[in-house]
Amino acid sequence: MSSSAAVSRSPGRPFAAVDLGASSGRVMLGAVRDGTVTLREAHRFPNRPVRVGGTLHWDVLALHRGVLDGLREAGRAASGELAGVGVDSWAVDYGLLDASGALLGNPVHYRDTRTAGAAERVAAVVPPEELYAATGLQHLPFNTVYQLVAARNSPLLTIADRLLLIPDLIAYWLTGEAGTELTNASTTQLIDPRTRDWSGTVARALGIDLGLFPPLRVPGDAAGDLLPGVLAEAGLTGRVPVTAVGSHDTASAVAGVPAAGDRFAYIATGTWSLAGVELDAPVLTEESRRANFTNELGVDGTVRYLRNIMGLWLLQECLRDWSVADGPAGLAPLLEAAARAEPLRSVVDAGDPAFIPPGRMPERIADACRRTGQPVPRDRAETVRCVLDSLALAHRAAVEDAQRLSGKDVDTVHIVGGGAHNELLCRLTADACGLPVVAGPAEAAALGNVLVQARAAGEAHGGLADLRALLRAGLPLRQHEPSGDRAAWDRAAARIATGGKD
Repeated sequence: MSSSAAVSRSPGRPFAAVDLGASSGRVMLGAVRDGTVTLREAHRFPNRPVRVGGTLHWDVLALHRGVLDGLREAGRAASGELAGVGVDSWAVDYGLLDASGALLGNPVHYRDTRTAGAAERVAAVVPPEELYAATGLQHLPFNTVYQLVAARNSPLLTIADRLLLIPDLIAYWLTGEAGTELTNASTTQLIDPRTRDWSGTVARALGIDLGLFPPLRVPGDAAGDLLPGVLAEAGLTGRVPVTAVGSHDTASAVAGVPAAGDRFAYIATGTWSLAGVELDAPVLTEESRRANFTNELGVDGTVRYLRNIMGLWLLQECLRDWSVADGPAGLAPLLEAAARAEPLRSVVDAGDPAFIPPGRMPERIADACRRTGQPVPRDRAETVRCVLDSLALAHRAAVEDAQRLSGKDVDTVHIVGGGAHNELLCRLTADACGLPVVAGPAEAAALGNVLVQARAAGEAHGGLADLRALLRAGLPLRQHEPSGDRAAWDRAAARIATGGKD
């Protein structure tokens, strides 16, 4: 179908995209009209984890409050009438409900230490190579399967009647109807990416009750209507449907990549960088497992073949440390100074699990440089340059490995998400990859969310190529061509591979 067929002749009804990230949530208002898609922010609110009794939790009730406030603001902007709502969020975490539908405690944060040792317990039952062959998911110590093994025999899991992943939990509170959206379910390490259904073999071996999960939904499925109480709380009128979107925010973000053709790699940037390619079928080889690539499910039957990289978490944690010490640290002047700093003076492995926990990030980066025999950053600008050079190298490695392991060649890299605003990171990624980088949109997840809703409502038509044509038609995008010393990037990549030696 041609891209022109993607546009309906309606005036463009407004859809609310609830997009929950690890540090903040937002409700965006989008519409498809005049051959393009528009988007504006209705409400943004913080997402602040809370440590209680030694356990790190998500404050999910505060998040729900933010969603309701956001829907109210979106409704005001849309004269009280919304065409629909879709919810996406981060992956792997969940809430437990009792038989009455009440929440059994705040969900535990994936950065909590309760999963320590769970991977080893799983491996003793299902060896890593068998687990990967069955589910295609990369090893991350906080995958849902490890969380459930860690929680086995806990009082809450013992009495739970339902398990809802975070976006499904929010959708349940909005509609009263429970479901499990597939793109997010694929991050649990309990889905077979070939059948796009639960892996009963893995669940039985690990003693995980798949009956805890409500029925699977796919992007575009109906997920219920806003409850009367929610309508009243949000000041909305009429029937407002909730549509299942790519509820893993990366699934929505990849749907929101404004690619022309299929020879592209994507890097969805934020707290994490998710770097890879879009495929029609999973890659389940042992070589793929050893390279720590994941096969997560995407919109329209696609596979997101990617590697998780620590992402802007490294920079965010540095800024937080410096702010605690000296007050708010301005990012713009630090980036300007980092752009002038010596390139590739010191680099670290951005995928090192040592960087996962919060706190003392500048000190840990310095320790990593010292441990690998590299110069320690002398000031904040050099620390920021070390972080961004290291992220660019991690992006390069992921893009190159994705091509090699999948057999799919790319000629462009798309950076979407918050990192699209970071011009230095985009430029360094182009230089490291030796490929043009197209930066934008920053709100790719919300755009992908809106486009799936709009198509389900008949406001847009066609496949992913048609939806992406709408993005290219109306969004400001920046292209960065590779430049600089390619050999210097090769040497820096070798330094990481060899633990600090050129």
